[in-house]
Amino acid sequence: MSENGELPLGRGQTPLVKRLWRVLVGRPRTIDDPNVFHTISLIAFLAWVGLGADGLSSSAYGPEEAFKALGEHRFLAVAMALATAFTVFVIALSYSRIIERFPFGGGGYVVAGKLLGAPAGVVSGSALIIDYVLTITISVAAGAEAVFSFLPPTAAGLKLPLEFAAIGVLVVLNLRGVKESVKALTPIFLVFLVTHFLLIVGSLASRAGELPEVARQLHSEYQSGMQTLGAAGLFLLFMRAYSMGAGT
Repeated sequence: MSENGELPLGRGQTPLVKRLWRVLVGRPRTIDDPNVFHTISLIAFLAWVGLGADGLSSSAYGPEEAFKALGEHRFLAVAMALATAFTVFVIALSYSRIIERFPFGGGGYVVAGKLLGAPAGVVSGSALIIDYVLTITISVAAGAEAVFSFLPPTAAGLKLPLEFAAIGVLVVLNLRGVKESVKALTPIFLVFLVTHFLLIVGSLASRAGELPEVARQLHSEYQSGMQTLGAAGLFLLFMRAYSMGAGT
């Protein structure tokens, strides 16, 4: 290790490869350096962005899949929205409890290992790795599908290469460090929050006068659904739709 706390570069690399690697992922670090914590730690706002980015990425495709699974029984969408909001509340509450109990950091592996034992920690860590892979692939695929839906069909051949390029960019950002990746994604995060807040509030405000009629229509459709599927059928349909997207 050098005097400034940096690890030596790998042997057998050409100067050009060394410079390119440093440009892409930054200088190597070691956990033995006491200054590393101050260079990689996040302020509260950036930590909030990093924690919420996963959930927001799921909201880009989860509700759509849940709505599709309802089929013609769209009157269940209101209950689905409430169930989704309750799920978000439970997850946020669990995050808050974990932060209070593990103020110096505690992911799924650490929390499960401390509270339930080492085997549970290994299972939790393995599940997180699988979840990360699935989240990245599904989020990139959903994002590309949304972008290319605005483009002419002749551009469809570029979708797969751009998806690989997007995954490559995410890999490089994470190799540079958590702080660098969160800083790069913060503008996207803020634009997502602002635009969705305006869309949701604007939609409700513009249709406020139609709420009584909508409520009567939902009640009528609910009675029709009870007659055709029954309570058990509606419950199973609702739970299937919830598992398809609202639970994300």
